[in-house]
Amino acid sequence: MTKPLALIVDDEPDIRELLEITLARMNIDARSADCLESAYTWLRKEKFQLCLTDMNLPDGNGISLVQTIQRDYPHIPVAVITAYGSMEAAVASLKAGAFDFVSKPVELTRLRELVNTALRLKQEDDNFPEDSRLLGRSPAVRELKEKIHKLSRSQAPVYISGESGSGKELVARLIHELGPRAEHPFVPVNCGAIPTELMESEFFGHKKGSFTGATEDKQGLFQAANEGTLFLDEVADLPLHMQVKLLRAIQEKSVRPVGSLKEVPVNVRIVSATHKDLATEVAAGRFRQDLFYRINVIQLKVPALRERGDDISHLAQTFLKKLSTEWGVDEPVLSDAARIALRDYAFPGNVRELQNILERALTLCDHGSILPEHLQLPEHSSSGSASSEKPVTPNTPGESHGGSLEDYLFEIEKSAILKALEDTRWNRTAAAKKLGMTFRSLRYRLKKMGLDDEAGDEEEK
Repeated sequence: MTKPLALIVDDEPDIRELLEITLARMNIDARSADCLESAYTWLRKEKFQLCLTDMNLPDGNGISLVQTIQRDYPHIPVAVITAYGSMEAAVASLKAGAFDFVSKPVELTRLRELVNTALRLKQEDDNFPEDSRLLGRSPAVRELKEKIHKLSRSQAPVYISGESGSGKELVARLIHELGPRAEHPFVPVNCGAIPTELMESEFFGHKKGSFTGATEDKQGLFQAANEGTLFLDEVADLPLHMQVKLLRAIQEKSVRPVGSLKEVPVNVRIVSATHKDLATEVAAGRFRQDLFYRINVIQLKVPALRERGDDISHLAQTFLKKLSTEWGVDEPVLSDAARIALRDYAFPGNVRELQNILERALTLCDHGSILPEHLQLPEHSSSGSASSEKPVTPNTPGESHGGSLEDYLFEIEKSAILKALEDTRWNRTAAAKKLGMTFRSLRYRLKKMGLDDEAGDEEEK
């Protein structure tokens, strides 16, 4: 097989020689340039799989080279060599499109990791592959797919913003799966779900006997995600003392387990997300500015469902087909009136809410057609309205609801099923017929609601 070819750009002969020797030991050929002009000449002559460039060059800087390669040779990943402690320069190079960076003096272990990761990238800049998890043809979704594909070819930290239920974790997972770390773990963590007293142990691990209950060594989330991607969901919920420790782990690329005297090197890509406005959290003193600067190298906004136009009908039909297969029922038709109702609804819960609405509609519909009344949409203003408006209360006199919209819709569905069961004296076969669904579909809903033990045992023989 032909050896990979790398371009080294540095005006210091000693650095060029060190890089050449290191690459040669990795079975990689190299061409060297001491300035931008020489680098551009090599780029026109040879087909490279990787470029390593110093930031400061006699006739310009490394960012100029990064930008030129991004424009004219987008298949070549570029790693920038920065001065020690120059995080501003590193962030600037990543924003310009650099694959990654390494600081001087160059640590050969870190350099080898970077090179191996870069060479796992696909050399062709293909279009975003069709994926059943990210459906849609609206301009907003097409732009999102293009950005996901581009960011998958970088190791820059990514901050994903967007409303709850819009699919931030899916976007993070796709960035991971399309990139060079795909064969390694993708570890998602909900930062708001970890008890404060356990956070350090969860993130960094602990040694046996380090605290009461530590009966054995435990690997932390950083170690679990080594060579892969660590997805920090709801990162704004981290307490300030943990933000400090997280910042150090990201900058030093190492962690120290609780009770250990030694730091453990880790090689992870950080992708974070929150539905909150991080800039506002920084201004309010609830989120550290230096951590925000470090994780927000590149920001990616996931569009709300109401911004996706005709994608709503396409998603609805896709979800109905999937649910029908899972439940073992015939796929219903989404009536024109129901399509219009979905199109005009604001979807404060986004894609997650759409899925819940369709599950309920499939439960309530009969005669194979979903009508607006089966959707049970709250009386919400049109899609152009603010998503913060509250849905109306249930129709039952004297009743009110609180909490999330999802809880409200869940209770409506649960009430309809319980009423059918009570009317039929808890005969599930009769209740399913009354609700216009198969026995199997009702059994699925009861299990999901935790009611399968309450219902009677009368079934179809």
